[in-house]
Formats: sequence, C-alpha cells, structure tokens
Amino acid sequence: MNPTKTPTPPAAPVDHLRFHRPHAHLAATFGNDTFALKAEAFARFFGTPTFLGAQTLIVAIWIALNTTGVTSFDVYPFILLNLAFSLQAAYAAPLILLAQTRQAARDKAQSDADAQHREALAVANAERQAQAAQNAAQLLQLLEQNTRLTEMTKTLTERIENLTSQVHQHVLGTPPPQA
Repeated sequence: MNPTKTPTPPAAPVDHLRFHRPHAHLAATFGNDTFALKAEAFARFFGTPTFLGAQTLIVAIWIALNTTGVTSFDVYPFILLNLAFSLQAAYAAPLILLAQTRQAARDKAQSDADAQHREALAVANAERQAQAAQNAAQLLQLLEQNTRLTEMTKTLTERIENLTSQVHQHVLGTPPPQA
C-alpha cells in the first residue's frame, strides 16, 4: 500500500446540454439579427412542396387569366411573368446561398463540438484504464502480502504446536492432548 498517495482534484461538472445550445461563438455570415434569420427561413421555404405547389398554382392562374381574355395585363409571351421569375431568381439564389453557408457553419461547429467530446471521452477512458491498472497492481500487492502473512501464520502455528509438545514432554512428562 502507498500511504503517500496524492489526492486527485475533483472533476469539473459536466454540462450535458452543451451540444443542444446555439453556438454563441459562431459568427454567422449576415449575423443573428432579424433579417438574417428571416432570410434563412425564407430560403428554406423555397424548397418545400408548399412553395412549389403555390407557385405552380399562381403561374397556372396567371396564364389562364391572360390567355382566356379575362384580363390582359400580361399577354403572350408573358413578359411580366418572365420578369417576376427573374426577380424571384435574383433573390432566391443569394438567400439559398446564405442558408447553405449558415448551415455549413452550424455543421462545422457541431463537428468541432463532437470532436472535443470524443477527445474528452478518450482522455476519461485513458484515466479510467490507468486507475484500473493501478488498482490491479495494488490488489496483487495485497494478495502477495496476504500469502506471506498466511505462510507466516502457518509456520508460527506449527512452531507453537512443536513448543507445546516439547513443554508437555519435558515439564509435565505427559504426551500433549490430541485434538
């Protein structure tokens, strides 16, 4: 046994929710202001079935109204509709890139946090293995000491039996009692 063992410092408390909180250190491309958040939400909406269905419905109504003669604000070849699509594309592309950039930044932050977590697990595992090896060495040392003490006890018990036998024979002149 090692009586001069130094105590290990208490471990810092583990924040189990750290991976679920937003990464405050992450500087977003256009910041975390209202515009950036709304622009990202709008860019995410571009790829939904709701958006595609609504856009298809609006275009079908637009063309139907202008070809049937109900209204004639954009007659064939639908220049105004082309302008609307161009305007939509001009805004959609940067917004989609914004959403992708922000998602990539979040993915990188999550990946970094995962790597730190894996590293912390590896360090903790190495510490547990070192502690287990130390405990095993101490256990072997205690077993060896126990074996030596058991052998010493056996030797002393045999000597006591011999001495008792000799005392009975020399002093009392009688044989020792049988157990």
